[in-house]
Amino acid sequence: MSNRLAGAVSPYLRSHADNPVDWWPWGSEPFEEAARRDVPVMISIGYATCHWCHVMARESFSDPAIADLLNADFVSIKVDREEHPDVDSSYMAAAGAFTQNLGWPLTVFATPQGRTFFAGTYFPPVPIQGRGSFSQVLGAVLDAWRNRREQVEQNGAAIAQAIAARDLAPGRPLPERAALDAAVTALAQHEDQRYGGFGTEPKFPMAGVLLFLLDLADDGNAEAGALARRTLDAMAGSELRDPVEGGFFRYAVHRDWSEPHYERMLYDNALLLRAYARAGSADIAAGIASFLTSVLRLPSGAFASGQDSESTIDGKRVEGGYYLLPEADRRRHEPPPLDDKVLTGWNGLAIEALADAGQLLAREDWIEAARAAADYLLHEHLLDGRLLRATSDGRPSTASATLEDYGMFTGALLRLATATGEVRYASIARSLLDAVLEAGHPIGVPGGGDPVLTAHGLGLAVDPSEGAYPSGLSSTAGALVRLHALTAEARYREAAARALSMLGEAPVAAAASFGSALGVLTAMQREPEQLVVVAPAGSELARVATGWRHGVLAVVDEAQANAFAAAGFELFEGRTLRNGAAAAYLCRDFVCRLPITDPAELETALSAPDGIR
Repeated sequence: MSNRLAGAVSPYLRSHADNPVDWWPWGSEPFEEAARRDVPVMISIGYATCHWCHVMARESFSDPAIADLLNADFVSIKVDREEHPDVDSSYMAAAGAFTQNLGWPLTVFATPQGRTFFAGTYFPPVPIQGRGSFSQVLGAVLDAWRNRREQVEQNGAAIAQAIAARDLAPGRPLPERAALDAAVTALAQHEDQRYGGFGTEPKFPMAGVLLFLLDLADDGNAEAGALARRTLDAMAGSELRDPVEGGFFRYAVHRDWSEPHYERMLYDNALLLRAYARAGSADIAAGIASFLTSVLRLPSGAFASGQDSESTIDGKRVEGGYYLLPEADRRRHEPPPLDDKVLTGWNGLAIEALADAGQLLAREDWIEAARAAADYLLHEHLLDGRLLRATSDGRPSTASATLEDYGMFTGALLRLATATGEVRYASIARSLLDAVLEAGHPIGVPGGGDPVLTAHGLGLAVDPSEGAYPSGLSSTAGALVRLHALTAEARYREAAARALSMLGEAPVAAAASFGSALGVLTAMQREPEQLVVVAPAGSELARVATGWRHGVLAVVDEAQANAFAAAGFELFEGRTLRNGAAAAYLCRDFVCRLPITDPAELETALSAPDGIR
């Protein structure tokens, strides 16, 4: 039996390399092998820090008897959902035809053409509470394949056709401001009045929703601000937060935030860093930033995808065991392993968060950490004008970059540019976003999506689903809005509007599932607001400006302002010192007040109830 996973970029795939299952990595070859043998395909999708993925691996994929069943009558494919999010999205959509309890591990049975005819999530090794064992499921699937082939083919074709029909088209009207306010009211109705957060259990941070609420709070919606802060305070004081290392766990099993699932993900902590910094919770933000820079940061300066929920304590593999120890005792144990895969999009979220929080809270060290990660990605993940999806130890994955990589990374580069004053970050972001606009209508992935999905007609041109972090659509739209605020080129804002119009009323109707899209829609409801401070390092005027949250904030010296202007970023045209003194330019839609040189006057202008409106 070939060991095809030992050299994989994904740590998740490498963790399965010694299974007795004859695994294949994602690609066209396993489907060709299934067609040659005339057997179904079993696609198992998970990720390295997933608790139930570990459980199923130990119980089933390490079992020689189950491996014999799979090897004899199936072709088995192992997929890291973080490495191949488009593959995961496509098969998750198909799995929805069979179960509403979607999650990971995702177990999909497909034809050699990649079409799903049955799917589920975790299957136990023995029957439990009406759920068949994994070996029973394999037997039933094989029986259907051998004895009801026509029905299997029809079901697979129908599901594939339904997925293809889900592709969205632009042209729907964007929600008005009143609809966004109504979304806040709907979210408030789902608030857990006793323990905070939304819904009952399990309880997730829903960071995108919190950032949307803070956006509306900045626009004067007091209900939104109060709801966000109550939730943030509840989480900060709960078991969801690690009091020792400062990071947040992925979710809690119970409504009182107890019994966390202990994996700590890069995306959750990046988004929560932004939220706590914007809410003024400096101590909690500092804890998250410390976790990012001391635990998840790799020697390269980039960030690992996450940290496992399981660790070895006293010779036993225990979920959460390490995190239940006090700080002194932790030093005696190996910490849970990192998934050291470097994802372009998720690193973009971390870069943006550190740059944003670093500027808001005057932490230059956070901004420097953001710069180091961005420089690594620009050196290792940007080749011939296109992005890579992932690397591990400098080795590139064969996975195609996705729209989320372009959206999250360009948004990060634009925010880093205004935090550091370095125009090169903004110029690269503009080139990448231009490529996105050239690749689709209104947006697309340069070079196209996953070639295997495309060949089987299973690719989603644009996947609007957000889950725990922004979709490629919402993150790209957000980057385009920010780019317009720097360049004054209407085509960027118009492209963002066309992209968001693909969603119609869905974000308002299901606000809990579209927090990031709602945040971009909020920005689209107002004309861009900008504050440019031209000042030497350490200026009091710059210090006053850092607390401004209403729009684009850039603090630059005069040479940097000139470089931005020369590169075509119109916001910086004519932004100079005033008689050698620092000057602040407060603008709305590129129309600016007279420059302000007195810090007290700037503080008064920024604290006005209506901002600069």
